[in-house]
Amino acid sequence: MNKKGFLPYCLVIASLLVGCNNETKKEEAVDLKNPLLAKYETNFEVPPFDLIKDEHFRPAYKEALKVHNAEIDSILKIDEPANFANTILALENAGQLLTRVATVFNNLNSANTNDSIQAIAKELAPVLSAHRDEINMNPELFKRVKTVYDARANAGLDAEDQKLLEETYKGFVRSGANLKDVDKEKLKKINSELSVLSTQFGQNLLAETNAFELVVDKEEDLAGLPKELKAAAAAAAKEKGKEGKWLFTLQNPSVMPFLQYADNRELRKKIWEAYQLKGNNDNDSDTKEILVKIANLRLEKAKLLGYSSHAAYVLEESMAENPANVNALLNKIWTPALAKAKIEAADIQKEIDAAKDTFTVAPYDWRYYQEKIRQKRFALNEEEIKPYFSLTDVREGAFATANKLWGISFVALNNVPVYHPEVEVYEVRDKDGSHLGLLYADFFPRESKRSGAWMTSYRSQSRQNGKRIAPVISIVCNFTKPVGDNPALLTFDEATTLFHEFGHALHGLFSNVKYRSLAGTSVPRDFVELPSQIMENWAADPEVLKTYAKHYQTKEAIPDALIEKMQKAGTFDQGFATVEYLAASMLDMNYHSATSPIKVKANDFEKAAMGKIGLIDAIIPRYRSTYFQHIFSGGYSAGYYSYIWSEVLDSDAFAAFKEKGLYDQNTAASFRNNILEKGGTGNPAEMYRKFRGTDPDPIHLMKKRGLN
Repeated sequence: MNKKGFLPYCLVIASLLVGCNNETKKEEAVDLKNPLLAKYETNFEVPPFDLIKDEHFRPAYKEALKVHNAEIDSILKIDEPANFANTILALENAGQLLTRVATVFNNLNSANTNDSIQAIAKELAPVLSAHRDEINMNPELFKRVKTVYDARANAGLDAEDQKLLEETYKGFVRSGANLKDVDKEKLKKINSELSVLSTQFGQNLLAETNAFELVVDKEEDLAGLPKELKAAAAAAAKEKGKEGKWLFTLQNPSVMPFLQYADNRELRKKIWEAYQLKGNNDNDSDTKEILVKIANLRLEKAKLLGYSSHAAYVLEESMAENPANVNALLNKIWTPALAKAKIEAADIQKEIDAAKDTFTVAPYDWRYYQEKIRQKRFALNEEEIKPYFSLTDVREGAFATANKLWGISFVALNNVPVYHPEVEVYEVRDKDGSHLGLLYADFFPRESKRSGAWMTSYRSQSRQNGKRIAPVISIVCNFTKPVGDNPALLTFDEATTLFHEFGHALHGLFSNVKYRSLAGTSVPRDFVELPSQIMENWAADPEVLKTYAKHYQTKEAIPDALIEKMQKAGTFDQGFATVEYLAASMLDMNYHSATSPIKVKANDFEKAAMGKIGLIDAIIPRYRSTYFQHIFSGGYSAGYYSYIWSEVLDSDAFAAFKEKGLYDQNTAASFRNNILEKGGTGNPAEMYRKFRGTDPDPIHLMKKRGLN
């Protein structure tokens, strides 16, 4: 995910359906006083957040694990030969109670955590890892799965059944089912260590982000800052008992505009150093040793499973298929992007020299001077844009775009429980008025929430007895908060992020498959960003901008002249944006393409990797190793490249709409039918060709980024 990260394990198969079979209920009654274990008596059967307390999680997990084990035992005790129904379908339906508990817990741990929840997460990580391994490496269970898989040609299964069978079988094999007993024990130990380390990495990073405060007590040190940012900093200081001062943090809505506008170079350097040294301060929250251990354990695991590297293991299940194809794409874009970034750096240096300053451009200068150049070159100021992007209008713009494309509507609800007062909930209705799903939206930063933006779910879509079980989807962001009587005013980057996460939400909401493990975003990493990134194109289109970008005071639509300036500046600074992203992608690939253990320290490894590609000193990777949450605790290891891979797809897909009409109903229906509804039931490349009629053309991406 400024985009999103995906939460590990049970969220991938998230569901709110109670998963206790009758046999299990007879053995031991479920504690119905625990709201996580009782039937959800809420509207739309959403989690009863108003009743759930931290102390409910340990006993709920204990019960859910017991129930899941009983369900697995019942499969193993079946006397009749293994078949799709009594083995594959039974496995698909097992563990729903555990999934329900884990879904609520993991989402709260990311969006509204506390010391108690973090302690439970650390305690349960190895327990859950061991539980998964006991199932995935159970020889008798795998024997049943393999029996069904080997007989698949004559089983009379439809395409979706075949896909579930294939994914189930591969899941067992890729989890070590074919290993010798001694290697299974090694793998179990590795998985346990990884579960603890990745949890610790995320907790350390949150602690590092929350630990730093830049307190300014002289107003002259705020020179250059927009009044809205100063007001927000004053409000933040007041909340912390520092009234009369200004408080800036490492949350993106605070640190990034400070770097963009603050005239005080020493203060820019101070906050920048704190930002780029997160996890790298040799304190209790340091992540350097943790991340190297994670990378090396992943390599050891991959080799146990017969792969040369972790990247080779991961990419086998992606559109890219292997590291060579990923590196080919990254290198193809790197050369023109770096050339453009060097031109941008030279322009900044000219600006510095013209001011009679004697320093060389540093990373904490880049955003500041590029903003000055943008204003000179295009007469475009971010503060001129923000009044047209109130959070309410941007959200409604996303909703209206989806309505015009697919006829769906969004009805605000106030009769369902939420986990934080800031959370909004909407019922999503299809074109015919039928219930499509629920959408939670959580927009503002807080110390209990990790940074970034992401989409997740509280219930994945599925079908039971022919009835569609509607999904419950959530988008979580960290946008600029409202100050005083003014609404939350977003940067254009934040506005496109909202459209991006909304695109992920549509992928989950439109899902119309039989099996929850194949629903919605359960697709390869380098395909999952297509539905999200294509929505960013509507956010920036002039025709769409005129409908939702309205001045928060006058209510007037954004002027054509301002849109024209935004378009002219559309590829401005794209050398920097592309290079910092590609550098992070290449850093990810360096860590996870290693075929022998990393023996150097994290900082030295990163320096060597960036030196190898010629990254200039004025730019650092979008995520340095020590705070690269996507790859060390967010599920994107050997997968951060997927944003640019998917951008090839989304740029080409949006071109289809531009060719036939921005809201062309046939094109929209094809995108919904062939992409959004299908989840992981098909081959992504074939699904895309069914929509587009051909393979994607990378030329559209190069044009959009101004790199051609």
